[in-house]
Amino acid sequence: MSYILLGFFGCFAGVTTVLFGFGGGFVIVPVLYRVLLAMHGADDMIAQSAMHIAVATSTCVMIVNASISTRKHARSGTLLMPYLWPLAGYIGLGAIAGAITAELFDSEMLRMAFVIYLAITIVDCLFRRGFIEQIANNQPKGLSKLATIPGGMSIGAIATVLGVGGSVMTVPLLRRCGLSMTQATSMANPLSLPVALAGTVTYILVAEVGGYDFGAGYLGYVDLLAFAILTLGAVFGIRLATPLIGKTPDRIHAIVYISLLVLVLLSMVFK
Repeated sequence: MSYILLGFFGCFAGVTTVLFGFGGGFVIVPVLYRVLLAMHGADDMIAQSAMHIAVATSTCVMIVNASISTRKHARSGTLLMPYLWPLAGYIGLGAIAGAITAELFDSEMLRMAFVIYLAITIVDCLFRRGFIEQIANNQPKGLSKLATIPGGMSIGAIATVLGVGGSVMTVPLLRRCGLSMTQATSMANPLSLPVALAGTVTYILVAEVGGYDFGAGYLGYVDLLAFAILTLGAVFGIRLATPLIGKTPDRIHAIVYISLLVLVLLSMVFK
């Protein structure tokens, strides 16, 4: 039953990757965290490292999701290169630091960090001018050096610690630059790739160096069976959602984006 659940939410993660740039982390982390706790006793090493495993597996799935979705958006012509580079490079640097830093926290601390950051993001999206309602006749503006260098490194670090791909930061950032929701969410996918790659490699190495042995079926903190099931579901979900790229009205797109964040927040608050 747990594997069926993972497949279903993997499919849902694929849909949110294409339409909202989530990369799957906001869906996968809460679900896999709960599945691991349900399948293993409180004294089991896997249960004690459930949040680390959920985050690491999420970043691994994100490599596939973000890569496929980026290709789909590139074909649809929604990617804008000036907003991707050099921001992606600084996000990658921050991602390495974030994955190493995550080892300093236990699962409960990571869960609380996930909850707090989601709450802050939701409030920001609701009350910051220009997110729900795109400013009329507003010409898109470029990213500042502050947003690109320290901002990019912060995005990479926070996203990797939480295993969420960075869309929760890049989408509001690009939205404030005057981009449509379709453009902002499509850019979130290639910007998630540095987080996914750097995060996955670092989580594997940190677990190996730290001597964490979760048994067969694990590569460092990555649960390989969960990764396979989630990825298969996600690929199916991406195929379902691709025809909808650019078809959702901007305001509705923004409202649904926030609504999904609220649902994930509630799922993590009520353990």
